[in-house]
Amino acid sequence: MYLNCHTYYSLRYGTIKPEQLLAIASENGVQTLALTDINSTSACLDVMRLSKKYKIKPVLGVDFRNGVQQQFILIAKNNQGFQNINAYLSKFLHNHDLQIPEQPDENLEDCFVIYPYKNDNHFELKPNEFLGITPQDLNTLKFSKWNEFKHKLVVLKTVSFQNKKGFNTHRLLRAIDNNTLLSKLPKSQEGHENDMMLPYNDLCETYSEFPKLISNTEQLLETCTTTFDFENTTPKNQKCLTENKTSDYELLKQLTYDGINYRYGTDVEQKVYERIEKELHIIKKKGFVSYFLINWKILEYARSKNYYYVGRGSGANSIIAYLLRITDVDPIELDLYFERFINLFRQNPPDFDLDFSWRDRDDITNYIFNTFKHTALIAVYNTFKFRASIRELGKVFGLPKSEMDKLTRGKYNRNELDQLSQLVIKYSTYIEGFPNYLGIHAGGILISEQPIHSYCATFMPPKGFATTQFDMVVAEDIGLYKFDILSQRGLGKIKEAVEIIDENYSDQPPIDIHDIKGFKKDERIKDLLRNAKAIGCFYVESPAMRMLLKKLQVDNYLGLVAASSIIRPGVAKSGMMRQYILRYRYPEKRKEAHPVLQKIMPETYGIMVYQEDVIKVAHLFGGLDLGESDMLRRGMSGKFRSRDEFAKVKQKFFDNCKHDGKPEDLVADIWRQVESFAGYAFAKGHSASYAVESYQSLFLKAYYPLEYMTATINNFGGFYNTELYVHEARMHNGNIEAPCINKSFTQAIIKETTIYLGFMFLQSLEAKIIKRILNERQEHGKFESLDDFIERVPISIDQISILIKINAFRFTGINKRELLWEAHLKISKTIIKEDVVTLFKTERINYSTPELPSTDLENAFDSIELLGFSLCNPFYLLKTHSISNLRAKHLIQLENKLVSIEGYLITTKNTKTANGKMMHFGTFLDRDGDFLDTVHFPPIAAKYPFRGKGIYSITGKVMVEFDCVTIEVSKLERLDIIEDPRYAVKSLNPTFQNKKSFQDLKQAQA
Repeated sequence: MYLNCHTYYSLRYGTIKPEQLLAIASENGVQTLALTDINSTSACLDVMRLSKKYKIKPVLGVDFRNGVQQQFILIAKNNQGFQNINAYLSKFLHNHDLQIPEQPDENLEDCFVIYPYKNDNHFELKPNEFLGITPQDLNTLKFSKWNEFKHKLVVLKTVSFQNKKGFNTHRLLRAIDNNTLLSKLPKSQEGHENDMMLPYNDLCETYSEFPKLISNTEQLLETCTTTFDFENTTPKNQKCLTENKTSDYELLKQLTYDGINYRYGTDVEQKVYERIEKELHIIKKKGFVSYFLINWKILEYARSKNYYYVGRGSGANSIIAYLLRITDVDPIELDLYFERFINLFRQNPPDFDLDFSWRDRDDITNYIFNTFKHTALIAVYNTFKFRASIRELGKVFGLPKSEMDKLTRGKYNRNELDQLSQLVIKYSTYIEGFPNYLGIHAGGILISEQPIHSYCATFMPPKGFATTQFDMVVAEDIGLYKFDILSQRGLGKIKEAVEIIDENYSDQPPIDIHDIKGFKKDERIKDLLRNAKAIGCFYVESPAMRMLLKKLQVDNYLGLVAASSIIRPGVAKSGMMRQYILRYRYPEKRKEAHPVLQKIMPETYGIMVYQEDVIKVAHLFGGLDLGESDMLRRGMSGKFRSRDEFAKVKQKFFDNCKHDGKPEDLVADIWRQVESFAGYAFAKGHSASYAVESYQSLFLKAYYPLEYMTATINNFGGFYNTELYVHEARMHNGNIEAPCINKSFTQAIIKETTIYLGFMFLQSLEAKIIKRILNERQEHGKFESLDDFIERVPISIDQISILIKINAFRFTGINKRELLWEAHLKISKTIIKEDVVTLFKTERINYSTPELPSTDLENAFDSIELLGFSLCNPFYLLKTHSISNLRAKHLIQLENKLVSIEGYLITTKNTKTANGKMMHFGTFLDRDGDFLDTVHFPPIAAKYPFRGKGIYSITGKVMVEFDCVTIEVSKLERLDIIEDPRYAVKSLNPTFQNKKSFQDLKQAQA
């Protein structure tokens, strides 16, 4: 009876959750309903999956609207009709210039069309077309010509919200969508306040004068049947790469055996062949052959283009993936647990995460869309977050910004708030989690056997690739499993560094960046790892990882693989990170492990470190079969839907342990460890893949630090910002130069030991100006003077001022203050026209400008303004210079002593204690450029908060744990820097009044 039901996927309009819609229908005695969200099919599969639970038959369709103006409703008679609707809707979602017409402009077979009733409906209705009569239309209908055509009329009772609160929420969402005050929201932008579901009998009573409408509606709904099989999750991905499954398998087998020589040479152990046969058997039986081949095909293209990539995820547990060069991790060497990757109980396909350089990823995506027929990106639902909702609703209610700030910070007593503020809090809580708009999954791509529109409509985001209207969880529910095509800057750094090195060291043999076996034995790399000197290196440069490496003193591959996983939140949360460090460093501690766990996980001393350890413990300790064990792991990772099944598996774990006579306290403790980290830890193969990339970057850092830091700077670093990588280059004896008109390019370049920063790092310098400079220099040579530059490059005074202030014309030998005067006198403020040809060269006018010297300190402030950081030691800018000689390197000798030391803030990490109080970890540089690490417990964090970038005086106790030094802070104070000399007037500060250079400053301090 209900032909027009909306969920909250009618974005910023509907207020009912999909499952809630079914529950409401069940309560009201409704057995069939049509889900027709506004310009969306996001909820369709979810409602279909859940409908069996509520014993309701769902019919699928779409409410087509321009804004809120309803044009017509399409309802699918069958699966083909649903596909047609999705394809038709996608036409408008791909091209926002298209308006939805009054009538469908295509012949949509297998669909019913329902038009909103109007007195002036002027077109004739086709056999599959009807007029929808709302309760408000009934009186008008009695006197309408359509009263004579009752066989073409159906009940149109719209359902958009559950109750009065839902309608109020709807109005707020409409105000947010229209960016207007609630009091100014036009009625035309709202739904009707009675757009709620009535009990079935009440609805029939409403239309009792027109029984033909009721029978027409019921007959229409009975005609519609759309089915999806959610029980059988056999992959719906593209079934074959070649012409059939047999030839697919033969190709996979051939590629596998062809890869043996590349990976293992001629001396191959028997266990390699045994592992190959085992995997081929399971891959074929589970129907995953095409999944492997499609990944191979994508990476074959990547190699043809010389793109760097890393294959990671649980796929690294497979020797087939290793031999097909999908991954670079040898599962035999690492004894990777294949059952984590695929077992006969596992329903979903294996998981490959393919990382590419951020510069190459779009081309790979384009290749996939051009190569495979039925392809789409996966969406993510960007939902309303509580704090953001407060701001959105605060604007709707007209709250002042100060009041919204107070509410978002949570610093209020709810009972003391005024009525509007209380309403903001109330409805922010209510809409939290509602979908706000659709975004794009970080890298998920679907390659389907059937057209994507068989399952949903697609929209076209700015990236230019068709994107589903549902997320990865819904996709998996129906058996569509994503291919992960991801990007990261780490690979961009490695690729660019190798290119720079090949160019700068052309007399040397090219670097084999894939010589991982050689890297594992390299003593320089071992030294970097042991001493945590890995700034700029993938995954091992963060403060937490740097400290962990120091504590472990890792200098081998397996140790780094383990470190990559135990740094994850879950292992630390379970308390097992500390236990691992103790057992790693002190072998006698390994005896404390439970014998069963020690036997299951000897490599990690009886401690769960990897995701597959959950499967091992569940299978070998808890007596679950491999399918149940994998269900347990997936349930904890948050990627699993069937919570009921998960609860049963959990109970079976405890029952089995009890039956085996295992002590209850031991079982409870092991379950606590499993539960605390299973969703956060890495698969071992995933960690191993990360470690491979870490070794590649460590090799480059060890042997070519300046070239590697140049590449790091150009790829916008990693964990830290550009300033720290510039500092790191300086620590390796690099000379850092500001951009230069005659030597710099868009990106940073290196000449011997000098790094010239690129023009792209100058804030507000336009890309078109950079292009003009480089094109002119390439075509006609270097610039001889400021006059020469002005004559050759069309540029505004604002843009040339940026270049002069950063001292890019220092080759002229003229002070930049004088150059600024000249530029202002010689460049018009009018708009510069490009490519204006003049017949005669304008005679230069030379002005006599005053002598205007600038100081190193002024240059420092110019670079802070234009680059975001100073090119000098920041400690030179202190207002009062410290005479303390205490440095980070001295702290190891001062354990448990109270010290005061100065540090330049690099980064902070905020976290909460078990009781919810905020604490911080700080990372600083001392005056020599070495790292200082600090801990700020809640009382100190509250009393002495960080106050932004700058140099701080840090007072606290020196703590040493596993040779890792931190300061437990008791006082923190940001130190004053000098007044900006560019704007100082009659300042008495001698630092910049009397000292023209940093050399003067050093002599004065001496």
